Amino acid sequence: MSSSCSVENQNPNNNTTCSSSSSSSSLNFWLKKKKALVFSTIRRRSFYKKPPNSPNSPPPSTITLNETKSSPDDNDYDFIPKESSNEGQINLDADDETLLQILSRLPETESKKSTSLVSRSWLNLQGRLVRSVRVLEWSFLTCGRMFLRFPNLVDVDLLHATLRRNPKTPLAATPLISFAHEFGPPFYGSLVDIFSSSQNHTLLLPVDQVDSGLKALATTYPNLQRLVVVNASEIGLLNVAEGCRTLQELVLHRCHDELLRGIAAFTNLQILKLIGSVDGLYSSLVSDIGLTILAQGCKRLVKLELRGCEGSYDGLRAIGQCCHMLEELALCDHRMDDGWLSALSYCQNLKILSLVSCKRIDQNPGLDEHLGCCRMLERLHLERCHLKEKQQSLRALFLVCQAVRELVVKNCWGLKDGVFLNANLCRWRVKLVSLEGCSRLTTQGLEAVVVSFKELESLRVISCNNIKEDEVSPALSNLFATLKNLKWTPDNRSLVLTSLSESGMGKRGGRFFKKLQILNT
Repeated sequence: MSSSCSVENQNPNNNTTCSSSSSSSSLNFWLKKKKALVFSTIRRRSFYKKPPNSPNSPPPSTITLNETKSSPDDNDYDFIPKESSNEGQINLDADDETLLQILSRLPETESKKSTSLVSRSWLNLQGRLVRSVRVLEWSFLTCGRMFLRFPNLVDVDLLHATLRRNPKTPLAATPLISFAHEFGPPFYGSLVDIFSSSQNHTLLLPVDQVDSGLKALATTYPNLQRLVVVNASEIGLLNVAEGCRTLQELVLHRCHDELLRGIAAFTNLQILKLIGSVDGLYSSLVSDIGLTILAQGCKRLVKLELRGCEGSYDGLRAIGQCCHMLEELALCDHRMDDGWLSALSYCQNLKILSLVSCKRIDQNPGLDEHLGCCRMLERLHLERCHLKEKQQSLRALFLVCQAVRELVVKNCWGLKDGVFLNANLCRWRVKLVSLEGCSRLTTQGLEAVVVSFKELESLRVISCNNIKEDEVSPALSNLFATLKNLKWTPDNRSLVLTSLSESGMGKRGGRFFKKLQILNT
């Protein structure tokens, strides 16, 4: 028989070589491969070697990797996952509750939102953490996808979903409407081009569809705390009041007197915003009847905002007599009858009074002795109001608010020196004065008022172009020295100088111009 070329039968002391050259080359390749395999195994063991346990080391985390011993004789552990059908994946032993706690502690960034892309189970976990949502499509609510995707909502905004949209217009091109969160005029874009019709009643969904959606919403979310809705009825509000006992904030668009009958069922309501009429979008009536129904039903109100609502002295008096916890009242673009200012004295615990975008205040407030006073008032906020040639109404307003501590006037038209002089009626307790965008007010008019304030501590003057720095008198300068907080940027020039004072701009070319002067001489 021919000699064998295998390693087992080969004698190391024998000099006899194999007859075939191919057998010798295959033997050398096998030896090299075995040597490389041994070195790779040693390196792999050194990388995955388990560190020794110290007595003070913390216990292992809940999310761990599977441990496997390399061999019975080896005391080291290999932290390589066990072989499974899904090779390369890490097995997580944490349950859903543990993952929810981990995800809830992540900061609100884009990386937290991207965790929903890991898997379908992580998408469901991320939906359980969402508490507030703004619905853009009504079908998302009616088909039930919203309830499955976000099962723990406490804040739902249905404003944009209840507006009809032209099917030819993509959803991304629909403008977002801003009403409730900040004071000021609403922004609703080019509604005539976006929505199906320019008539007010066809812009909104039918009342029965809105009511059916509210019924499903109240059944699914019993812990709802805030709701924004448009074009609802009394039945829809009663369904919400019955299903959501803990509702604390309600924003009603296109509100009217009949709709306010369902308000009495909300026993825990604290914040209420009523939008009656919006120019170019819809128009509805909120009169003294609706305000009286509101006052008798919601006696725990803390904040009330009336936008585009009508009414008079009787309606506001009923609110003051019934809502003893009312602390903040905001009137935006009000259409109230004359004489309503004297009803504010019935709000005994009122602390903040805001007038925003009002074309008029009160043209016939009545006699001074009948106005009364809000003795607990702390802040008076006037923004984008027309004050031109309305000295009598503004005087009555300052008489009612003579106990105020903070006076804020922002972007009001027609605030001249003679009109602003009525603020001297509040001189005893005012500690903060903020003036912004009052272009008709002069330095003399400002001095005549702020010097009379006995307890003034803070002064802010921003973008008042008729107030000049070179017209500041010594009395006003002495007042500035005693203030705790002073922000003085009355015109654009002073604003630029203040912002560039620390940068050194405006001084870098001084040496160059000095050299030019020397050469010219």
